[in-house]
Amino acid sequence: MDLANYRITPNQTPIKLSDYPTTDNKHFNEEELKEKLIPESIKKLQELHLKLHAEEQKGIMVVLQAIDAGGKDEAISFIFSNLTAQGLKTTSVKKPSETEVKHDYLWRIHEGKPARGEISILNRSYYEEVIAPRIHDVLDQDPLPDHLIDDDIWVTRFRQLNDFERYMTENGFPVIKFFFHVSKDVQKEQLLERMKDPKKNWEFSFSDIEERKHWDTYQEVFEDMLTHTSTEYAPWYILPADDDWYARYIISEAMIDVLENLDPQFPEISGEDQKELDESIEMLEKE
Repeated sequence: MDLANYRITPNQTPIKLSDYPTTDNKHFNEEELKEKLIPESIKKLQELHLKLHAEEQKGIMVVLQAIDAGGKDEAISFIFSNLTAQGLKTTSVKKPSETEVKHDYLWRIHEGKPARGEISILNRSYYEEVIAPRIHDVLDQDPLPDHLIDDDIWVTRFRQLNDFERYMTENGFPVIKFFFHVSKDVQKEQLLERMKDPKKNWEFSFSDIEERKHWDTYQEVFEDMLTHTSTEYAPWYILPADDDWYARYIISEAMIDVLENLDPQFPEISGEDQKELDESIEMLEKE
């Protein structure tokens, strides 16, 4: 797999999602992905994550963004839930509360940021602040100063988000972002499954049907977001999300790529600590 096929290279050309397939698995069947490739990838990811957690020098922030029923939750279940729990944090970003609205729009994200030695996952993210208000034209309902609400506000926010991700990266917390590119037909199948299966009813929200009515607008807003916020230091990956298992494989391989670049190592004991360790080993072995 060539990850570059899915990573957006920063340029001046506007992204068109129609240029990116929602299905792109030409090489592997589902059984091979589930039984061989993904388990092998996860094993390698587990080893690298354990080193990251033990070293406690850097962390990784993972952004998962999609339209409803795009596959984010399943990616967390099948990929990230296999990692060391102590070094993993998951935060679901929903409609802001009354308290959150009273602060700057990144304020509520801070608790979801990773500590050193940790991978944090944002299930939806601060990118909601350049999506939902545009879809529903409700920005004027937030307690923002009037002079901040103008035609340039989205360009301003794109710059602010890029600056935030640069800040995170330059402080030892690289950011990697996955956009689940799902087709309208497959979303329909997923929603119907949730609606018809009593065991999955809890996953369904009537708001999903209302949001689906804005499908075309969502695609335009996603395109603008991807165009302006994929950077060398915090790239977006566009996942062919109709191929759910292949999309999960891309995620695991991209995470391995990030971790290998960080090259975490288990801490080494030396000097007085090594001497004390040897003495402790000897004491226990003599018991």
